[in-house]
Amino acid sequence: MGASGAGKSTLLRCASGLERPSRGKVFKGSRELDAMDELELTQLRRLFVPQQPQLVPSLTAYENVAQASNATSPKARRAAVMEALRHVGLEEEAGQHPAGLSAELRKRVAIARTLLTGPRILFIDEPTDSLDHAGGFRIMDVLRALVEQAGHTVVMVTRDPAVAPCADRAVFLVGGRVVGKVDSPTADEVAAELARTP
Repeated sequence: MGASGAGKSTLLRCASGLERPSRGKVFKGSRELDAMDELELTQLRRLFVPQQPQLVPSLTAYENVAQASNATSPKARRAAVMEALRHVGLEEEAGQHPAGLSAELRKRVAIARTLLTGPRILFIDEPTDSLDHAGGFRIMDVLRALVEQAGHTVVMVTRDPAVAPCADRAVFLVGGRVVGKVDSPTADEVAAELARTP
């Protein structure tokens, strides 16, 4: 979290291999990203869910998610895609095209597509952006379930203090530097931290 221009999205993009840091190093476990080949970097980049879902308009939700599948048989692909859609509550919308889905449901499709890669970690940029209050909390419920029920780690950027209680930890940035951390944050704690940072 942090003000506009604090470096939140840049940090997320560096962590997911989409950008190279101008200083410092990024590691995945003990492996530096600069030492990874293009295939490894591509696999890491697939863990990034952008602020605006990049879905193919002519494809259904099912087909958009299936693009990330590397299953060798149609039966295995269908099972994997439907499982990913189930995780985000979209089984009933599998046949819908993006134009027929709300902004919230399009975000869910993008999350499901990322889940198909079998990630241990997901990087998500502004998951509640452009959603109303209720839609934002439904997306956070999906992400919380991925953490608690499926064992994923979710690293997200947000400007919304209201979603802070959904996180295990909030980290605050100013000018690209970490200036504070709060474990099991409340909305009030986050608001106070944001108010004291320049």
